Amino acid sequence: MGKENQSKGSVTGFRIRTLNYLMILVALVLYIFIIYGIFQISEKYKVLVSTTEDYIECQQNAAMVKEGSDILTEEVWLYVATGDLSHAEAYFKEANEDRRREKALEALEEKHSDDETHDYLKKALEDSNNLMEREIYAMRLVSEANDYPESELPKEVQEMKLLQEDQSLDAEEKQKKASEIVFGAGYQDAKELIMTNIEFSVSSILKSTRAAQESSLKKMEQELQIQRVQITILFIMNVIIFIIIAILIIKPLQVYIRCIRDNKTLEIVGSYEFKYLALTYNNIYEINAANEAMLRQKAEHDALTGVMNRGSFDQACSALKSAAVPIVLLLIDVDKFKQINDGYGHEQGDQVLKKVAEILNHTFRTSDFVARIGGDEFAVIMPDTDESVKSVIRRKVENMNYELRHLERLPKVSLSVGVAFSARGFDDNLYKKADEALYTVKENGRCGCAFYGE
Repeated sequence: MGKENQSKGSVTGFRIRTLNYLMILVALVLYIFIIYGIFQISEKYKVLVSTTEDYIECQQNAAMVKEGSDILTEEVWLYVATGDLSHAEAYFKEANEDRRREKALEALEEKHSDDETHDYLKKALEDSNNLMEREIYAMRLVSEANDYPESELPKEVQEMKLLQEDQSLDAEEKQKKASEIVFGAGYQDAKELIMTNIEFSVSSILKSTRAAQESSLKKMEQELQIQRVQITILFIMNVIIFIIIAILIIKPLQVYIRCIRDNKTLEIVGSYEFKYLALTYNNIYEINAANEAMLRQKAEHDALTGVMNRGSFDQACSALKSAAVPIVLLLIDVDKFKQINDGYGHEQGDQVLKKVAEILNHTFRTSDFVARIGGDEFAVIMPDTDESVKSVIRRKVENMNYELRHLERLPKVSLSVGVAFSARGFDDNLYKKADEALYTVKENGRCGCAFYGE
């Protein structure tokens, strides 16, 4: 034992666990940075979309201001030129209900309230209101020139009072002065001043919006470049992981499989864990080989069937108690064997037992222990086997029962089989569990198998 511990203590090599922790830590850090970068790009994209939408909305509002202004100008021109009250009504519908200019200017001012933009918009709105006063005054002149009843005039026109010097003008003079107000150079200059202030404000807004777009695009490009670097590092790390897995895990596994297939001790290759595993396996292999040789040397066989007898079975059980390997125990009864002895005679019964032993021998592996532990009772120990072989065992039992039910020149029989598993050697409860499983089969009509715990 001291030599064994010394050999294990001298094992050197890369530890998979340490490398795994390191790779997990690096990957976790990279993923955090990547997720953070994605979040940043998403935020920059939202800013870009917002500024683009703002840019479009700004242009739309600017167009709406011009459209509203043009509608008012057109309607007041038509009213002054024709005297048709429908144009006055359309004028005030735009001024009081549709309010394109006011809504557009309010939207621009709401989102862009910096000093320069605000001043331009405020001046444009003041000039626009002043211009509307002139337009309404001209409409009042036309209304009086056409001698329209007060009740037919829009409210704003009714409330507009003419200057003292204009009240004494006759109808033609009032019409002429109204035309001078809305068609004269002063009117056009006022409109151009309003549009110039709006254009300045829109230009300022567009300039700031473009700057925000360019800044957002630049930051997005920086974040994307960082993402490319991080993804490249992650890719390189994955390649390194694949190489490590191939050298330290896959290659040793292939070597171990070949050694196990050739029934040899394992080569000491791979990572620290694999080297340690190989040393441990080799120690167990040597111990098991020695125990197996001793068991086979001392084994006694049943005189009738040629399989292990009860004494050899007990020795095998004792030897396997210290083995740290999974084990399967099968307890097997020949169904209604007493009826065969009574009905066909003991000689036929002995032939049946021999046939059962022969079938057990060619059904199970050469490394399995087949024993006759009573008159018509058999047992099979399958070392290095776990619960993953349930379906295999069930199929073996079905095949054996099929063969025994179709015997020639011998009475037809069947087997009841109870199966129990142990994860580490032949423990004290394994026999009891298999016996309980066997009892379950007998209680349910015989001719089959049952696994303990099912």
